[in-house]
Amino acid sequence: MTDIAKLDPTDPLALAEALIKCPSVTPQEGGALALVADVLKDLGFVSQRLTFADENTPDVENLFSRLGTRGPTLCFAGHTDVVPPGDTSRWTRDPFAAEVADGRLYGRGAVDMKGAVACFIAATARTVAAHGAPKGSIAFLLTGDEEGPAINGTRKVLAWMKELGEEIDHCLVGEPTNVAALGDTIKIGRRGSLSGTIEIVGRQGHVAYPERAANPCRAMVELLARLMHERLDDGNRHFQPSNLEITSIDVGNPTHNIIPPRAQASFNIRFNDRHTPKSLMALIGRLVDERVDGTRFRAKVTYEPNPGDSFLTTAGGFVDAMREAVKGATGHEPELTTGGGTSDARFIKDHCPVLEFGLVGDTMHQIDENVPVADLETLTRIYQRLIQGYFARLGG
Repeated sequence: MTDIAKLDPTDPLALAEALIKCPSVTPQEGGALALVADVLKDLGFVSQRLTFADENTPDVENLFSRLGTRGPTLCFAGHTDVVPPGDTSRWTRDPFAAEVADGRLYGRGAVDMKGAVACFIAATARTVAAHGAPKGSIAFLLTGDEEGPAINGTRKVLAWMKELGEEIDHCLVGEPTNVAALGDTIKIGRRGSLSGTIEIVGRQGHVAYPERAANPCRAMVELLARLMHERLDDGNRHFQPSNLEITSIDVGNPTHNIIPPRAQASFNIRFNDRHTPKSLMALIGRLVDERVDGTRFRAKVTYEPNPGDSFLTTAGGFVDAMREAVKGATGHEPELTTGGGTSDARFIKDHCPVLEFGLVGDTMHQIDENVPVADLETLTRIYQRLIQGYFARLGG
């Protein structure tokens, strides 16, 4: 257990080491949020520990902390939960020992994203020590549910905040956005995500008498080919083209001489701002109907709950403050992109403008996940510059 009294809140390496030593594999809190709350308390933050649950998912602990009572409020959002380490015998170091070797910090969550959490805490501590309280407020919104189903985490904290009138004006999510070097990429948006499953029901029969059956595999293969060749769009200035990918095909048939009664396929669509989940569901429904109408087949499409919409944070003071912070600390002119997967920013964008910027993501979720110690210091300086530039531009 880390001795909080001996932990320097301005040292990102020490903070990252302490967080990695907390075994917070989703959905376990592992002591990580408690550690953050204790460190922030010493910096003057007021924190709320929030636990949410429902019937089908485990309890999830979350944290909302705030320094200051007036706006504007700059919020740092992220997560302290991590993916499982997998086969630990393949690691060269204990994934929860937080060892430093050859200038790199090893451990699960070093990149995704305990390292970034540590850097923003250190940046805040340094800023307050040097300049006092900001002309506004700084907040932390941290969840233990980002690497899991994302049901009892950020979404429910945001709902709790709205109910209490707890507002944030801009938000930075500390996901590992950079591709090759720290400072090369700021995420100004994300494509949306829609997942679904198609089931086609035919008629079971003997393979030697296909006229007596209705083979759903034939219909499914033809339908999937149609879906795969559907050009959704060509992208635009800010977004790459939307794409549909088949992720699973299953008929559950262990016997080679039986035409199965049903076939099932799952898919995911990553889409830009030319579409919505509703418009894509309508498109999928039309293509499915075209294949089965007037045939002996029946079809049903079901969708995973809570699809993510695309979003874009347009140019302005917040984007400018982030760009200037990156360039000032690294010398790089960062690319503004919307590529990659999804994050909890998809929930936050309904409440305020949101950007994403963190460490280089080359080892996230991998065996021997690690981050250069020097990058922790550089990211802390970037975050310091962001905090100072944000309140200089937008502070009351």
